[in-house]
Amino acid sequence: QVQLVESGGGLVQPGGSLKLSCAASIIIFGMIPMGWYRQVPGKQRELVATITSDGSTVYSDSVKGRFTISRDNAKSTVNLQMNSLKTEDTAVYYCNTEFSQFGRPEIYWGQGTQVTVSS
Repeated sequence: QVQLVESGGGLVQPGGSLKLSCAASIIIFGMIPMGWYRQVPGKQRELVATITSDGSTVYSDSVKGRFTISRDNAKSTVNLQMNSLKTEDTAVYYCNTEFSQFGRPEIYWGQGTQVTVSS
């Protein structure tokens, strides 16, 4: 069973920085894409950033230039460095992976970590 465990959330002032980490328990970590999503109450979960197995990245327009996604395949972790945080970045952040194994789609989510940006 794949497990994704996020850490690093918390309270930060506007303009500050936080780094989220996600530890994955999956042997094929180096071969699968990883992503970060976020959700606020009453709204749909939205994509923040993704990174492929070869390191290609995609960012939502709202975080481009402020957030950086990275991965460490040796440690089976994916990180999200968040700089210049805004109050609208407040959300629960989820680690995600989606891939196909034996022709069957596999989707996994972490439990989420709260990020609150407030003065």
